[in-house]
Amino acid sequence: MRSWLTAIRIVLRKELLDGVRDRRALFSALLYPLLGPLLSGLLFGFMADKQRDAADVPVPIVHQDRAPELVEWLAGHGVTVVDAPEQPREAVREGEVPFVLSVPEGFEASLAQGTPAQLELIVDGSRNDSRAAISHVQKLLGYYGKELAGQRLLARGIDPEIMHPVIVAEVEVASDQELAASVFAFVPMFVLMATFIGGMQLAVDATAGERERGSLEPLLLNPVPRSAIVVGKWLAAVVFALGCVILTLIACVFVLEYTPVRDLGLSLDLRVPALFGVLLAAAPMALMAAALQVLVASFARSFKEAQTYISLLVFVPMVPAVIGMMTGLERSVGALLIPGVGQQIVVEQLLGGGAATALDYLLPMLSALAVAGACVWLTAWMFRRESVVFGR
Repeated sequence: MRSWLTAIRIVLRKELLDGVRDRRALFSALLYPLLGPLLSGLLFGFMADKQRDAADVPVPIVHQDRAPELVEWLAGHGVTVVDAPEQPREAVREGEVPFVLSVPEGFEASLAQGTPAQLELIVDGSRNDSRAAISHVQKLLGYYGKELAGQRLLARGIDPEIMHPVIVAEVEVASDQELAASVFAFVPMFVLMATFIGGMQLAVDATAGERERGSLEPLLLNPVPRSAIVVGKWLAAVVFALGCVILTLIACVFVLEYTPVRDLGLSLDLRVPALFGVLLAAAPMALMAAALQVLVASFARSFKEAQTYISLLVFVPMVPAVIGMMTGLERSVGALLIPGVGQQIVVEQLLGGGAATALDYLLPMLSALAVAGACVWLTAWMFRRESVVFGR
């Protein structure tokens, strides 16, 4: 037993040193945990900037003289009213302005008569960068219309509240943390994908790569159990995968702390206990992912073929993540026992501010360890076959 553990330690150290020296392995382990969260942070920052800028966009109006009360009302609410371009439709189409408000002839007369008065809002619905500003001005005009309606009712001696016979009061039972977690659903996906991406390159290089370089056969000729060699390679991939998970969590904390997501009315507080809980939930997934990758890479006939097969394994954590973002995942014993799904449920629960029970950790861990153990055993059995060792 001691010699078996010693052999594992030697192989593990060798693979880790090779992985650190391999730029491709380091690149895949370091780039993803930084790139994914940072791109998401840039996206949320862009959305926050757009939301802030929408409130400061000036309102170009054609024929301001036809609606002096509207112009005065907008100015009184902090809106800058400017003259519209000479060709408003072309200006909107070319993106010079996000919209143009046109006041038709007879607007004031319709208001004086108490009949609906029409305004024309010239927009280009194909331009995504204009939607926030368009939505903002539509809300302003809606408020103006409601104010006019209230004034008309008061002039007739009618309480404006009669316009609202039923008022629906929405009672939100979800906490701010839970609401933010539902929006930041990319965090669990990034964490679980990191378990598959971090050790991917090392798993390929330690199996198919060594076979192509001709260094796998001399390693197997040593008087060392094949299982010890496989376990050492597997654990090396696990170390890289867990490192990728930790870096991903750090990057997510940085993004949520230093990007202006609070301007969107969102705040996800990732405390240290929750982060340790996420790491504990993701660790069995890293064990399973590395075992699957070593098995698949050993089965492949070439280095490129192994890369192709293993890249498809990344979809394993993506499926429950996408389902969770679209429809949500219900917590049940059966769901917790499904590898990937159970981890997704636990991570979402922790990020939402909830507390995970021992059973929540145990069931996904057992299923992931069962898959990992089966893959490691099968890989060790395959290493006894010449067709696998020589890639025939």
